Amino acid sequence: MADMPVIFQDKDKVYYADTCEPLKAAAHRNELSLLAWSRGSYPGLRLPDGPLPEVRSLGIWDAARPQSWGLDLHCNEGIEFTYLARGKTGFEVDGKNWLLKKGDLTITRPWQFHRVGNPNVGASRLYWLILDVNVRRPNQPWHWPAWLVCSPDDLKQLTRLLAHNEQPVWPADEDIAQCFGRLAELLESQQPESSETRLKLYINQLIIAVMEMLQQKRIPLDSRLSTSQRAVEMFLAALPDHTVYDWDLRAMAQQCGLSRSQFSSYCKQLTNMTPIEYLTHCRLELATRLLLAHQTMSITEIAFACGFNSSQYFATVFQSRWGCSPSDFRSQRMKTEPAALLPA
Repeated sequence: MADMPVIFQDKDKVYYADTCEPLKAAAHRNELSLLAWSRGSYPGLRLPDGPLPEVRSLGIWDAARPQSWGLDLHCNEGIEFTYLARGKTGFEVDGKNWLLKKGDLTITRPWQFHRVGNPNVGASRLYWLILDVNVRRPNQPWHWPAWLVCSPDDLKQLTRLLAHNEQPVWPADEDIAQCFGRLAELLESQQPESSETRLKLYINQLIIAVMEMLQQKRIPLDSRLSTSQRAVEMFLAALPDHTVYDWDLRAMAQQCGLSRSQFSSYCKQLTNMTPIEYLTHCRLELATRLLLAHQTMSITEIAFACGFNSSQYFATVFQSRWGCSPSDFRSQRMKTEPAALLPA
């Protein structure tokens, strides 16, 4: 059985989709130019230890032609701001798709899944900044860096504007464009170890510009986006992709920062199933797809691929769900649905 996945995790752990490997590989192949300062597994020169630890990554990519890669669904440990200075590229957040164009700003929350490319990145010059506010789940409070100059009231309002709205793409105003331009000039002309003061100044300017833009937009806010129920909704939405792990009630509740009874209550409200029933449901849904799409996989291989501890237990719960064994299910469906032979 595989180790427990990292869905929302502390910043000193590997965040499973945050390595930006396709971007690193494309830069290594000289498909685009890449300039970045980062911490952890993000690409680029290493930011020095100590100063501005909340700055996780900032950078520029410049792709002169359509790319052969994209950044698949992932989420970051910080708020990510990106600005498209030139070109176009696809962008997806929570299942909704956009075609980013010159001058577009994107803002994704710390625990928000998003994708860049549709499926591949277009010819584009893109700037980004990832700023950690120490949020690992949507129901946790945001802790802004102490070096931001905004007043406590301004930061409280900014938190509401960012945490409680579902619009990730905005047309950037001139102030925001200039802020990213200054950050780009800093990256292109300086080294990270000698840039603390200007980096602090330029990020403050960007945060203020974003706050003022959002204040002017009068955007609708939804406080449910930062509730415990939202945390459970997001976990349950991700669970079908992580059924292989050895989940129990304690581990699932822990991922959402809740007690076992709280998690069970929310799960029942959202799915009308207990957590273990829903986990079994997800595993069986995956098993039925694998049985039909992968004829060469044995029943035991499918059982373990879906997270069942044994083929015998898998056969028992499958029989209870479908009224037949996995082998009989496969053979019966193949006779009546030959199209199921096609890969999923």
